[in-house]
Amino acid sequence: MEDFKDLKVWAKAHQLTLAIYGITQKFPKAELFGLTSQIRRASASIGANIAEGCGRRSDPEMKKVRSDCAGLGK
Repeated sequence: MEDFKDLKVWAKAHQLTLAIYGITQKFPKAELFGLTSQIRRASASIGANIAEGCGRRSDPEMKKVRSDCAGLGK
């Protein structure tokens, strides 16, 4: 399989995660363990799922991960 860091979609997911972390720094401190945490984990999971899919050994498994990631981004 490919190195996930070479994929444009992973790079975009990584940029999204960095942007989300920047935006959520401005959220109220009372939301740190609620909304802030949820949004950060959701954004980080997109890139993590792509990386996981690239570690799989077969194309069908990678297709499933791509489909799962597409659903996360909506």
